[in-house]
Amino acid sequence: MTASLWVTRLIAGRIASAVFTLFLVSLAVFAVSLLMGGDAAEAILGQSATPEALAGLRASMHLDQPAPQRYLGWLIGLLHGDPGTSLVTGRPIGGMIAPRLANSLLLAGLTALVSVPVALTLGILAAVKRGGTFDRVVGIATIGIVSVPEFLIATVAVLIFAVTLHWLPALSSLRDVDSIYELLRVFALPVMSLACVTVAQMIRMTRAAVCDALTSSYVEAARLKGVPPRRLVLGHALPNAIGPIANAVALSLSALLGGVIVIEVIFNYPGVARLMVDAVATRDMPLVQTVAMIFSASYLVLVTTADIVAILANPRLRHQ
Repeated sequence: MTASLWVTRLIAGRIASAVFTLFLVSLAVFAVSLLMGGDAAEAILGQSATPEALAGLRASMHLDQPAPQRYLGWLIGLLHGDPGTSLVTGRPIGGMIAPRLANSLLLAGLTALVSVPVALTLGILAAVKRGGTFDRVVGIATIGIVSVPEFLIATVAVLIFAVTLHWLPALSSLRDVDSIYELLRVFALPVMSLACVTVAQMIRMTRAAVCDALTSSYVEAARLKGVPPRRLVLGHALPNAIGPIANAVALSLSALLGGVIVIEVIFNYPGVARLMVDAVATRDMPLVQTVAMIFSASYLVLVTTADIVAILANPRLRHQ
């Protein structure tokens, strides 16, 4: 079997595994939504509604159908790009999610734009200077930041920069943004809160990946041949650490998805995570299920992309 065919089979296997995992996630999401309890019809009409009115509303929203039938209808709708309508507002879920999803992607994109270069630079420098003062300082700082949850970082940031210093707004509203300066002020605290934990996790994993590459046999052989330190790192260690670094970036950015939920609620940011929190409160299960699937699919895309990058960057497969 040629190397290209073997690589193609590995990539196809990773993609098939991700698709199957997403199918299992859809089953879990639907089952959890059933176990959450509550009655959307009663939440809409109120506790004083008559049994006849509740029964009629449940029938109109197809809540009286068996669970397997509702799951198949929901899954087929997702595959066709139609997640259905909101039980509370009656609006198409796609139209409700689209602007919120754009806002969440903007927040996550800005956080990644800040986090990835900073984390990779500090992680690589800490690995190159391992055992030194810089490495120890970075290690202590990352452990300290990772130990603090996002909501506490966000709360402290609001108290310092919004309440005490009055430099930045405590709430991130996009309504009054009419310039780049206002955009930076609105996103400063949310991005700072998300980037702290993301950068700390990424630094630790990047440092470990580069340290493994620097202590490998081929780097030791290059060092014995008199290769300069900079070329040793850039030409020998980093190319062979691309796979682990890609996994570190993907895992850190996937953890960012969970942090977005907390940050959007704290800063009242109009994103899709805040929309899901509101949908849980009103028992709008189709909306909750759709947003949960979006988060799950995003996680799987990041992890699968990292796996594919690791496969393509594997020197054994490249030279087989």
